Amino acid sequence: MGHQFRIHYTLDEARALLPELRRWLERLAQCRAQLARLDQRLGQRIAQGCDVGGPSTNDWVRLLGTMKRFLREFHRRDLQIKDLDRGVVDFPAVLGGREVFLCWEKDEDDIEYWHDLNTGYARRERLP
Repeated sequence: MGHQFRIHYTLDEARALLPELRRWLERLAQCRAQLARLDQRLGQRIAQGCDVGGPSTNDWVRLLGTMKRFLREFHRRDLQIKDLDRGVVDFPAVLGGREVFLCWEKDEDDIEYWHDLNTGYARRERLP
């Protein structure tokens, strides 16, 4: 049976990406917070019957573009964001000849867990 992912990470390769991933996740969180504030402002303007063009809409489009750029970086590397709020990222890997995910959460210092492709975070196990 073939593998589902084209890229597989060793533990060392995945660990080497953590500093960069932390920066990307932080930037994504900032964009999401700014978008939430803009959504609220735009929603109020729409409710008041105001025009919603101009700087607020331009900022909204710019933030979405920034988020798409960061998300494309994850996609390009076959990295799976499983929970953006908590910063849960899965790295496709091969353990014991089986395709699995190495699982990491942004508050964790290191990658210490893995799980099957179809089980998810709740069923993750400590790496051997």
